[in-house]
Amino acid sequence: MILTVASALLSCNRKTVYDHYEPIDIEGWEKDDTATFCIRPVTEEGTYSEEIGLRTTTAFPFRSVCLIVEQRITPGNSLRCDTLLCTLMNENGKVTGDGVGRYQYVFPLAEMTLDKGDTLHIAVRHNMRREILPGISDIGIRLKRKNL
Repeated sequence: MILTVASALLSCNRKTVYDHYEPIDIEGWEKDDTATFCIRPVTEEGTYSEEIGLRTTTAFPFRSVCLIVEQRITPGNSLRCDTLLCTLMNENGKVTGDGVGRYQYVFPLAEMTLDKGDTLHIAVRHNMRREILPGISDIGIRLKRKNL
């Protein structure tokens, strides 16, 4: 019985290739600070989906945050740049994330085809008018293989 449950849990997670968060200075995320992620070479070619994870505190002063996500795929050296508007509160000011006092959000980013051996280098920075953005504690990337 225990072996069956453990096996089921592991097989559900086999689609996740990468899931990592980088801490952000809680005093404020400076506009020039970039969170970087390096995803090791994928072991299988296929279609992959990416998500951005965001963790905030009650100190975050806005309804949304605009992120710039630059991705370089090597060895092909192709570059992709996305602008992502992440809505964190509804029109009534109610937080849409999960949690109490600290909130977790997940936003779809992209879907891409990767070849065996491809590596992803990802850089994320905010694109808000304010130079220093308080209340964001972590930013993360999740990469999942879609066609298993």
